[in-house]
Amino acid sequence: MTDKPSNFVPSIHDPDYEKEYLSRPIDHRSLICDRGRPAEKLNGWWNFAVDPYDTCLRAKWYEEKTVDEDGRTLPLDYSFDQWETIRVPSCWNTERERYFLYEGSAVYTRKFQYVPRGEKRVFLKFGAANYEAKVFLNREYLGYHRGGSTPFCVEVTGKLQRENRILVVVNNTRKRTRVPCENTDWFNYGGLYRDVELIRLPAAFIKDFAVHLVPGSQFSRIRAAVWIDGADRGTARLTIRELGIDCPIPVENGSGTAVIDARPELWSPEHPKLYDVRLSFGEDEVIDRIGFREIRVDGTDILLNGEKIYLKGVSAHEESVNNGKAVTEDEIRENFRLAKEMNCNFMRLAHYPHTEKAARIADEIGLMLWEEIPVYWAIDFENEETYRDAENQLSELILRDRNRASVIIWSVGNENADTDARYRFMSRLVQRARELDPTRPVSAACMLDHVNHVISDRLADVLDIIGANEYYGWYQTNFDNLVKLFENSKPDKPVIVTEFGADAKPGHRGTRDEKGTEDCQLDIYEKQVRVLERISCVKGMSPWILYDFRCPRRLHFTQNFYNTKGLLSADKTHKKPAFYVMKDFYSRW
Repeated sequence: MTDKPSNFVPSIHDPDYEKEYLSRPIDHRSLICDRGRPAEKLNGWWNFAVDPYDTCLRAKWYEEKTVDEDGRTLPLDYSFDQWETIRVPSCWNTERERYFLYEGSAVYTRKFQYVPRGEKRVFLKFGAANYEAKVFLNREYLGYHRGGSTPFCVEVTGKLQRENRILVVVNNTRKRTRVPCENTDWFNYGGLYRDVELIRLPAAFIKDFAVHLVPGSQFSRIRAAVWIDGADRGTARLTIRELGIDCPIPVENGSGTAVIDARPELWSPEHPKLYDVRLSFGEDEVIDRIGFREIRVDGTDILLNGEKIYLKGVSAHEESVNNGKAVTEDEIRENFRLAKEMNCNFMRLAHYPHTEKAARIADEIGLMLWEEIPVYWAIDFENEETYRDAENQLSELILRDRNRASVIIWSVGNENADTDARYRFMSRLVQRARELDPTRPVSAACMLDHVNHVISDRLADVLDIIGANEYYGWYQTNFDNLVKLFENSKPDKPVIVTEFGADAKPGHRGTRDEKGTEDCQLDIYEKQVRVLERISCVKGMSPWILYDFRCPRRLHFTQNFYNTKGLLSADKTHKKPAFYVMKDFYSRW
């Protein structure tokens, strides 16, 4: 490569300006357990500007360089503290109409005060930023995180001052090599849309822990594992007072495990029993509310606490009309209440990790969950970097939620063509899920062979549960072929029909043959449940979808930028007739 000419200006001439930022990845190894810890939220009003040319990164605005080497004032293309303000957490798409379809970089910044209070370590936690976030503090670059739906942490010990500027460049550009890739079936929100928090810790602290029933122990043994940061040896202590547990856990090489005899009341949707669990190490303590249950597969059955169970579910996106992906706790509870009104005991959280608040609320109210990463449609299965991104998102999800009793299934993806590259890619993800959590079944929402009408996907061989997306009566217009599908298929493991359904504009009526009407949707739902209730290997379903959601690919007059397959309207004020079909069907199980 030739030397750069003397008139080369990096901020305008360097096409590889981003390369220097990619040497500091922030991944699942950054995560710290924050349950029951005091945290100071940095939410609220941040200064904000869209930056479609990435000039903040190209020109290094974060350095806030105002004079040259001789002290002469430099012209500036930014004025952080005079920019407009935007709420954090939020999606920029729903905060300003002019940003509704914006894709690209945006710069968030604010100042905050910091006064030490005896802590030895300090971390920043970001609940999620879609899709990529580059983090700066006091003119220093800390690193970047990829994955728009999982949390990440950054240690800032020794980097804080009395007054601090935090700056985050968030980019939601859709790319072929990302997870998901550039082509999806939902809206591409952008922003810092979950909490930003500051966490103070002692020098040695509990980085992570896992507490669960020992599988196959007849519900009589609890296993606890702990990982320590800042100390190789010592003794942790597990306390569950209601069970009379006060157990030391020896720590060697930064981790320790213990197995304790105990017979807890078992968590279930009918009886969502939770226990106060405390884990301490030195000056540190974490507190969580944990339920104990066992979920496993036996032949074509799914067993919860040793009893056969039928998963009466529905799928849901993380979205609301007003807030996009930045759903509130009230909105989550509303979604779960509507599912329970429909007699659901199960919900598929599609197609990416929803907020961690969802699983905590599901623990509390008794709703089983399927959690998924967005290995969706036609991602770049040949690309090792894409695989690392997917594996990291899966790792962050499992590490975040493995203590949640409500989460019963990990899903490694949705609707991918059965190629050799895809089989290798997703088989590796299944193996990774089992390494991190051997206590839960692993699944994926598979596409079916609609030419030969058979469940035929090589990935099914390595899954514990087969997820089956089928749209007979809708995309597959000959409904009779649904019967053929199951006549031709003899799966030796349970099947969850993870999607079926039909579009229906809220309030739009017509004949059952008129697509886009509530009557057509109703007819398809009635036919679906009549067939599916007779199929012995089908042990659950999560029809698509609880409520209508934004989608730019949906441009029919009955859709108007929405996927209208919901059983409710987007604002959830209108129940379509098919809602009551499912409510009645589930009441009989």
